[in-house]
Amino acid sequence: MQISEKYNPKETESKWYKYWLENNYFHSTPDERPAYTIVIPPPNVTGILHMGHMLNNTIQDVLVRRARMQGFNACWVPGTDHASIATEAKVVAKLESEGIKKENLTREEFLKHAWKWTDQYGGTILEQLKKLGCSCDWERTKFTLEENLSKQVIKSFVELFNKGLIYRGFRMVNWDPKAKTNISDEEVIHKELNGKLYFLKYKIEGSEEFMTVATTRPETIFGDVAVCINPNDEKYFHLKGKNVIVPIVNRIVPIIEDEYVDIEFGTGALKITPAHDINDYEIGKKHQLQIIDALDDDGKLNEHGLHYNGQDRFVVRKQIAKELEEKGLLLKAEDYVNKVGTSERTGEIIEPKLSVQWFLKMEDLAKPALEVVMNGDIKLFPEKFKNTYKHWMENIRDWNISRQLWWGQQIPAYFFGDGEDDFVVAENIKEALILAKEKTDNQQLTTDNLKQEEDALDTWFSSWLWPMSVFDGLNNPNNEEINYYYPTADLVTGPDIIFFWVARMVMAGLEFRNEIPFKNVYFTGIVRDKQRRKMSKQLGNSPDPIELIEKYGADGVRVGILLSAPAGNDLLFDEDLMLQGRNFATKIWNAFRLVQNWEKSETIKSNSADQQAIEWFENQINKTIIEVANQFEKFRISDALHLIYKLIWDDFCSWYLEIIKPNYGEPISKEVYQKTIYFFEELMKLVHPFMPFLSEELWQQMGNRNIDEALIIAQQKKATSFKEELVKDFDFTKEIISGIRNYRQSKGISPRETVEIFTNADSFKNEEIIKKLANSEQVNFNKKTDLPSFTFLVGGTEISIPFSENLDLAEEKAKTEEELKYLQGFLISVEKKLSNEKFVAGAPKQVLENEQNKQKDAQEKIKLLQEKLKTL
Repeated sequence: MQISEKYNPKETESKWYKYWLENNYFHSTPDERPAYTIVIPPPNVTGILHMGHMLNNTIQDVLVRRARMQGFNACWVPGTDHASIATEAKVVAKLESEGIKKENLTREEFLKHAWKWTDQYGGTILEQLKKLGCSCDWERTKFTLEENLSKQVIKSFVELFNKGLIYRGFRMVNWDPKAKTNISDEEVIHKELNGKLYFLKYKIEGSEEFMTVATTRPETIFGDVAVCINPNDEKYFHLKGKNVIVPIVNRIVPIIEDEYVDIEFGTGALKITPAHDINDYEIGKKHQLQIIDALDDDGKLNEHGLHYNGQDRFVVRKQIAKELEEKGLLLKAEDYVNKVGTSERTGEIIEPKLSVQWFLKMEDLAKPALEVVMNGDIKLFPEKFKNTYKHWMENIRDWNISRQLWWGQQIPAYFFGDGEDDFVVAENIKEALILAKEKTDNQQLTTDNLKQEEDALDTWFSSWLWPMSVFDGLNNPNNEEINYYYPTADLVTGPDIIFFWVARMVMAGLEFRNEIPFKNVYFTGIVRDKQRRKMSKQLGNSPDPIELIEKYGADGVRVGILLSAPAGNDLLFDEDLMLQGRNFATKIWNAFRLVQNWEKSETIKSNSADQQAIEWFENQINKTIIEVANQFEKFRISDALHLIYKLIWDDFCSWYLEIIKPNYGEPISKEVYQKTIYFFEELMKLVHPFMPFLSEELWQQMGNRNIDEALIIAQQKKATSFKEELVKDFDFTKEIISGIRNYRQSKGISPRETVEIFTNADSFKNEEIIKKLANSEQVNFNKKTDLPSFTFLVGGTEISIPFSENLDLAEEKAKTEEELKYLQGFLISVEKKLSNEKFVAGAPKQVLENEQNKQKDAQEKIKLLQEKLKTL
């Protein structure tokens, strides 16, 4: 059936995605084939597709489609992450808009709202991935908070606690007043913010003297318990052992000494507020100081804040500066740029806060996880990330795994008293009761006496199990699927979660299964705009991927984004590349329309040009297949696409089809036509992972296919060798033809006008092709012409074409003289360089060879031009 004049992406995409789903091509079950497994980095359940997702998931789809066509049982597991902080914040905001406060709800009531929100808005992103053509095994879709996965999270917590790796402790944490939870160090983003450095006057007790202390946070004076000086600071020797009065608070606190204080910074004196600064906390512990927490969970001053009780910390900062100034207790305030910790999720400024939290000991988990990366069991692409990984693993701190949230897996600790150790850890309350009875030796206890920990687990504590939990690997550690699909093959993710997720998955895999979770990790770059800014909704510089798909087609967008995605480097997004992707789709479509329109004849035999073209292209495909495989091994996916792009656009469309194309109105040999369709099919197999929709459409047009013959499951051609000499010879042929075409173009000579060729060569390898594409009736080997002619070199081979009678010889002579003059000047500059002994002695070998080649090339061209002038 004749294909339509124009390619219609929308219609094609909808048709074939439906066909793939109906015939279950994406679904995988264990069989005798080797497994190729990818687990999706689960996006936030309430998220929508952005450019980073589009890049990441296009790469994953390319890998999984290619694996399917290479004989693997390919399984791509999709799913979403419950994203505790982000989702809870959205649900809280929605409830507040309806006049409902979270604190007025029970946990159960709140969770009903959260599940309703998730059911309503969750999974949008997965539907959007289908538009992109992602061939995920949708039957396997998982959610990190679903019952089966939650059960595995709880199981892992209990196991780690029983091994002594999880503990409960009173520590300084990063408090997010907006989300009302602590967050880990990795979730804190330090930003440079403009602020003030306030110089406060602390009166020395029993004296009229003041000492000055500098702070960026005057509102924390309500938690001051000491002022600290360096014992070696001479300017404060006279104050040792004395007390000061905290401004406004009027609390008398001691002056203490510690070498931690930098004599040169500020005034050389520090106010010590153990409840509001990690370093102050450590000094307070060392000197056994009192802890006064002056802030509540909302970031407001509490009763310790006196008349500022209930006011926001930043409002108080302005007001207290005013009060201090009025009372003569503010020496000065200077502009100051400070690095301030902010919450990755909410953007809120973090408050250090003392709190009882749950921690996972990381040191022993990190050692084997570092080793498997350093020894190459797990390979990171690009390799530069090995150093980043190593640095973090060698400086790892215990992981704070508890969050003051309700949306997430509730920590399975059950309290039976008020003591620090009055709790047990178990997978459920029934098991907890048995343990509590044993621990207390009180058989009268009931479940009513047990109260479960309110905190939920950090989201990453569920996603670090993801490659195992999606195959039920912790509930059922020896099941068929975990044994078949795990370890997974490749992980594609962003370098920003190398610690949050990648390193932790490695630790979990080794801890729970004594196996690595994946063999390769490919880190994509960050998608940036032309000004190198990271794309974000806030900046408004990120296009909507779905709109791009509507405009350029999914295949066009996939090609566009991959053409600009160099391995591991940031991607500078340019919409013109999407246009290039769409144009590529149009080029392929039009090439097939051209071939399909040719009339086939069984009586016409192939000529020698056809045979030369077929033999060359067969080898060119094999060469490209080998090169593409090499690029995939290095995860240079953009480079692999460039090779296929060139093979189709240049080698197939511009050269092969031109050679075998029949003269206007004439038929083509059926034998050549069938070979051409075979080549087209092989090209569609190669391009399918990148352009699944267009390639499937054309594949189905090329023959009657049953469901077992769809392109998605067709096997790509395997190549182990090609005739290198033959490919080189054809490159030589292309240069000769291009030289003759340039002559026609530069002199305005019609392609229909035949030309005669003179050459110093004994023969041409592809003489018939040269004659056809250069429109030459005669090639004179080992012959010079005395006629005025256009001459050029291909390597050492000289090609001369006598000028057309219509050519202005005087104008040609002037142009030739001008070109000769330029080349002579160029040769002088090169020879000057080569006669410089210092340059020759010091230049790298490659640089020297380049200059010598320039000299030789210029000399040969000058000789040709001088001979040409004689004929003119």
